[in-house]
Amino acid sequence: MAVNFILKKYTEREIRIVIQDQDKYTLPNLLTKLALRKPGVTFAGYIIEHPMVSYPEVVIVTDGTKNPMEILEEVIAEAKAIAIKFLETLDMVLKNAAKERNTNIAHQ
Repeated sequence: MAVNFILKKYTEREIRIVIQDQDKYTLPNLLTKLALRKPGVTFAGYIIEHPMVSYPEVVIVTDGTKNPMEILEEVIAEAKAIAIKFLETLDMVLKNAAKERNTNIAHQ
């Protein structure tokens, strides 16, 4: 399932991107939550005009001390790192659970 991005608006203080994805909440929510932690960000949120027919539009506004495109690039990199860490941890937990299960079966 491919995710597409459309740059809707880009100024020195604001960026708006539309995320074309079937899951209309997870990625926009993560990106905006991460953006709100950044110094210089005065607003980060997303808009869905109608959940049945429109895709989320992520809005990031800065105070001008940082370029909103830089903020977006940073939060995308952070989101990617979070996803990688999650998958690595999940893989480790599943492997340990499988080993434990095999050990328990062998002792029965």
